[in-house]
Amino acid sequence: MPVRLGLLSTARINDEILLGAAPSDAVEVVAVGSRDRARAEAYAQQKGIPCAHGSYEELLSDPEVDAIYNSLPNSLHVPWTLRALDAGKHVLVEKPFDRRPAEVARAFDAADAAGLIVMEAFMYRHHPQTKRLRELVAGGSIGELREIRSTFTYQLEDPTDVRLYRELDGGSLMDLGCYCVSGSRLLAGEPELVEGTQLIGGDGVDVHFTGTLRFPGGVESRFECGFDSPPSSTLEAIGSEGSALVNEPWACSEHAIDLHRGCHTARVELEDADRYRLQLENFAAAIQGEAEPLLGRADALGQVRTIEALYRSAEAGAPVAPASA
Repeated sequence: MPVRLGLLSTARINDEILLGAAPSDAVEVVAVGSRDRARAEAYAQQKGIPCAHGSYEELLSDPEVDAIYNSLPNSLHVPWTLRALDAGKHVLVEKPFDRRPAEVARAFDAADAAGLIVMEAFMYRHHPQTKRLRELVAGGSIGELREIRSTFTYQLEDPTDVRLYRELDGGSLMDLGCYCVSGSRLLAGEPELVEGTQLIGGDGVDVHFTGTLRFPGGVESRFECGFDSPPSSTLEAIGSEGSALVNEPWACSEHAIDLHRGCHTARVELEDADRYRLQLENFAAAIQGEAEPLLGRADALGQVRTIEALYRSAEAGAPVAPASA
């Protein structure tokens, strides 16, 4: 029996979830909730969702819903995840989970106490390209890992976009740089020291952020993200004997890795896959006790501790260490 999923909001990102769920036998989207009943009903009719609820509370009380996809603005991720858990629902929470480590720990504590699954929705982590990149780096294909470089930028022109509001925990590090942080941690582990600089705009959020992460063994990661630059999306691992470059690592649209060693370049081609479908199927398997969630407590806490430290560094104007476990 598929896991019955309810959508908490009518956010645009839901379209990817719906496309991922459509061909899967593991998950079925059965309901959507909105603060406006008419909007929920129109959305449900348009998207072919069986049930519409006129409030988030009503969705959470629906006995036909097993799990919730929480695509609310960043500042509402933890509060509504906690409410969903209290209602007995598993939760797939859109990235980034939060910018406060204590809040993320609180959500996982609640899930553990209730025997429920919570997973952060970094969809790119489920794609075969990401798995293969990690294998190549760990297997010595570029020699000893020395440096990681990544970017994620685009031009955000709508001044009313929720990503530009401080009260909603907006900002480029939260929306874009979180991918660079996640990719760096995937390849190098947890950083010992971080340093960040930010350009403030919007409603007092960072519209551009650059960061350096220093890992054990002397590995460094440098990243750039922003709402004010031409589109760029890259992840490159540089080793003692070569490098591995992925273009569009977060969208996984090229599904290929370029390996450079000396004067030679080889392209590792990979089969494409719907990363949202794979994410949903891992979530469903975890709920049914058939697999571990790919992104559980340890990864979510490592992620939020790094983000919190980067913001702390940017405010202090000096390198800082992420909070310990």
